[in-house]
Amino acid sequence: MCLSAAPCYRKVPMRREVSEQWFARGRAGATALLRRVIPPVRRSVRGGQGPSVSRIARRTPAPFRILVATVISARTRDEVTGPASERLFALAATPRAMAALPLGEIERAIYPAGFYRAKARALSRLSSMLVAEYGGKVPESIEELVRLPGVGRKTANLVTSLAFGRPGICVDTHVHRICNRLGAVRTTTPVETEAALRAVLPRRYWIEINELLVMFGQKTCTPLSPWCSRCALAEVCDRCGVIRHR
Repeated sequence: MCLSAAPCYRKVPMRREVSEQWFARGRAGATALLRRVIPPVRRSVRGGQGPSVSRIARRTPAPFRILVATVISARTRDEVTGPASERLFALAATPRAMAALPLGEIERAIYPAGFYRAKARALSRLSSMLVAEYGGKVPESIEELVRLPGVGRKTANLVTSLAFGRPGICVDTHVHRICNRLGAVRTTTPVETEAALRAVLPRRYWIEINELLVMFGQKTCTPLSPWCSRCALAEVCDRCGVIRHR
């Protein structure tokens, strides 16, 4: 299985058509499996703090803060994302203030986030675009969000769901890997996984699936040598692509 390693600033268009080849169990089978696994996953991660962007959203559900933190979070560990975001917000907490901030200050604030120089450029440009085209407000739709520099579909889905409570499916490497490993879908990219999940995942799970599977992927269904011996999904998981497990 090929996991996308593209940084957040590379635009990835949405593949609209859904292929039946993505569903080894058929669409109904995929839906039934996903319905079955969500409750035990929810129980297994209960008490966890959740990803850094989710924590920021719970503290201060300001769309601009969520957007900025999500851009910073791409290919960056949670323990780096949170402090980097807070350092930047201490300097500039609005699009207008961030657009006026020298690029070097943004870079220093978010370092050592992955691709921090490219992210700093994207944050400066998207802030200017928000001021010039949206009156300093973050747009609510995925279609408008992906127009912003540094914002791909993963970021747009997370922002529209966390900031505005609108249905979106944020597919990162955890969601992509686990849905394929389970056998719910058979896709090769996160973009395909998003399209597949939009076709078979009940809408009531759309917003929460990212946070649930990120925590589950960090704790149990890890990228290498997952903890199958203690996994609540062991009886229903196809273990697709699993070579070694514990």
